[in-house]
Amino acid sequence: QVQLVESGGGLVQAGGSLRLSCVASGRTFSSYAIGWFRQAPGKERKFVAAINWSGERTNFEDSVKGRFTISRDNAKNKGYLQMNSLKPEDTALYFCAAGRYSEETDDYGYWGQGTQVTVSS
Repeated sequence: QVQLVESGGGLVQAGGSLRLSCVASGRTFSSYAIGWFRQAPGKERKFVAAINWSGERTNFEDSVKGRFTISRDNAKNKGYLQMNSLKPEDTALYFCAAGRYSEETDDYGYWGQGTQVTVSS
């Protein structure tokens, strides 16, 4: 079992940057992939990025490719999502998750509570 807590969300102007963190407690999540998902009000939860257990493989949704970077520090039980060149359409509640390396929500068994990211025009 693993518990995840996201942080680093906030209000930022378009073109700005934020760094989201995901901290694991309980059992280490070094053997799990980390996924990031986001959900805007009234819309479905959508894949953003994922990184495999070792950090050697990454995957990004097309709209964030080249702007976002995913990383992890297994020694600290932490995952990160660096978000650059933010756009208003990036506004959403962002979740980190641990599980199988994929783009599907059903492949992740552990979820954080979410952190709000709001990008103003």
